Amino acid sequence: MDVLPTSWRRQRGDQAEQAAESWLNRQGLTTVSRNWQCRMGEIDLIMREEDILVFVEVRFRSGQQHGGAAASVDPRKQRRLVAAARHYLRMRPEAAQYRCRFDVIAATPTDNGGYDMNWIAGAFYAE
Repeated sequence: MDVLPTSWRRQRGDQAEQAAESWLNRQGLTTVSRNWQCRMGEIDLIMREEDILVFVEVRFRSGQQHGGAAASVDPRKQRRLVAAARHYLRMRPEAAQYRCRFDVIAATPTDNGGYDMNWIAGAFYAE
């Protein structure tokens, strides 16, 4: 089994995030923030769709081993994303006017160098 260098994996992940952001923009969402970080974790993309603030986790996988990209957003990852989103909302009271949603974009590379985007809107909910 070949192990890819961390820098290569990070670069591919960054490319997938940029592609996902552009793809979501074409779907009508507006970018609010990219790679927003706090001590609870990182939110890849924060987007707005009309009156909804959308917290987006972008997952890149080159194949379906281990369940693919979408399956990698396990309950532990979901808890971290919810905690980070709550912190974001506390830090930005003006965001309270929006409803919130958690989406996942599962990006899989295509043969032509692009990505297939599997958009799972409302992938999970905060409790």
